[in-house]
Amino acid sequence: MAAPNVLQLNRREFSQAAAGAAGLSALAGVGLADEKDAAPIGGKARACIFLWLGGGMCHVDTFDPKPLGDPSGKKAGSAYPAIATAIHGVQVCEHLKRTAGVMDRAVLLRSVTHPLSSEHAAPTNLFKTGRPTSGTIVYPSIGSIVSHELGPQAEGVPAYVVMGYPNVTRGPGFLGAKYSYLYLTDTASGPNGLKRPPDVDDKRLERRLAVLSTLRSRFRAKVGDDAKVRDYDETISEALRLAGPQFSSVFELDREPAEVRNRYGGEFGQRCLLARRLVEAGVRFIEVSFNLNFLNGTGWDTHRHGQKDQHRLIQDLDQSLAALIEDLERRRLFDSTLVVLATEFGRPPEFDGGGGRGHQSAAFSTVLFGGGLKLGQAIGATDEFGRKVTERPISLPDWHATIHTALGIDPAKELYAGERPVPITDHGRPIREAFA
Repeated sequence: MAAPNVLQLNRREFSQAAAGAAGLSALAGVGLADEKDAAPIGGKARACIFLWLGGGMCHVDTFDPKPLGDPSGKKAGSAYPAIATAIHGVQVCEHLKRTAGVMDRAVLLRSVTHPLSSEHAAPTNLFKTGRPTSGTIVYPSIGSIVSHELGPQAEGVPAYVVMGYPNVTRGPGFLGAKYSYLYLTDTASGPNGLKRPPDVDDKRLERRLAVLSTLRSRFRAKVGDDAKVRDYDETISEALRLAGPQFSSVFELDREPAEVRNRYGGEFGQRCLLARRLVEAGVRFIEVSFNLNFLNGTGWDTHRHGQKDQHRLIQDLDQSLAALIEDLERRRLFDSTLVVLATEFGRPPEFDGGGGRGHQSAAFSTVLFGGGLKLGQAIGATDEFGRKVTERPISLPDWHATIHTALGIDPAKELYAGERPVPITDHGRPIREAFA
């Protein structure tokens, strides 16, 4: 009987050594020795809508409710009572009434964890790129990687659109300008960078393009086949294509019935509606930022007085998010569209001196909808007050690997920063429970 035990021990030691040699995260969920880990998994999503709640959504006040606390009495706990959802045994806060009804279309990840919480820039960069800031290389954002690997779904549209202000964390990094994003700051004005000034008619535009073409040709002849110049040229060419009426019509939200627009709600909701239209047009990755309408005075960064009216922010999210999920279903886009709800960190159950909450990255929640995933489940758990992960810790490399896998991208594939190989994820492995 001793021989089998020795064999099992050796195999276990070998697996542990292999994991260490590969530099795998200590927070990876399933051991390499498990047979199910060897089975291939793949995604069914063709597009991704990435809903970004910049500032730090409080998980214990939204998707991971705990015993009720009291801001005035500085009693730790959730700010709102919990309600049941369409997932048996899973609750959310009372201000997510509509979202509670569509949680059976979701994978709720309650055990996301990373080490950065002192300020916002570093964890935002970590979340968008899957890696800490480096002094030697600028890593591409998840949207730019998707753009690089998959491109747009249709002719005449960009692969990657951002609704929010430009930021290096959303950028292409070493991939180059070709894989950057088209952005807009509000739905009413649309992509201003593509609009022709009123005094530039067709003939004047033709003259400008002729001069630009001559200058570009001369410069290329002077510098040769420079990659940065080539990327710049391709970016200009794409911008000219996108400035046409076909793509511009996607931004005309007044073409939607009033009932549909009202169902989505305010500016964030209109962004969600536009994201659905962009998916229909063939855009591959759309980031929708919810950090402009500070209905509570501070947005999701609920220090001090921001906590008092946080419920208004959550209610706005609830309306828009549920409307998006229901609309994608009605238009038969739900199974092929991955909707990601994310934020750079959570917030502790304790209240600060001003009645708000600080930062917490040791344990918090994100949510995935649709995309052909195994829906109607919550993965991971936190302790009684949501301070620490108690079940199934999810690292950001694994989180990134899950999104890439859902979109059919190999998270272990190597890209190149010059001659330097850089894996798409930092040794991340997809959350296998999220796949059917």
